[in-house]
Amino acid sequence: MPITKSAKKALRQSERRRIRNIKRRKEIKKLLKEIRKLVAEKKVKEAKPLLPQIYKLLDKAAKTGLIKKNTVARKKSRITRLVNKKS
Repeated sequence: MPITKSAKKALRQSERRRIRNIKRRKEIKKLLKEIRKLVAEKKVKEAKPLLPQIYKLLDKAAKTGLIKKNTVARKKSRITRLVNKKS
């Protein structure tokens, strides 16, 4: 356990960040799953409006260091290609 005042604060901060990161990861996974499900059901028109949302989440995750930049680019590319291929 932390002893110094600054170490205690750092622990509190890291715990808050951890929770925030977990929420963001779950949100990204959920939205990607939803898009894939819609495409599988051939509901491309419903999937297309979700693309800007997933772009925003992924870009923010890359900006904050939650996910690496190239990983984000790959995910965006694959999900876009999937939606466009089925349309």
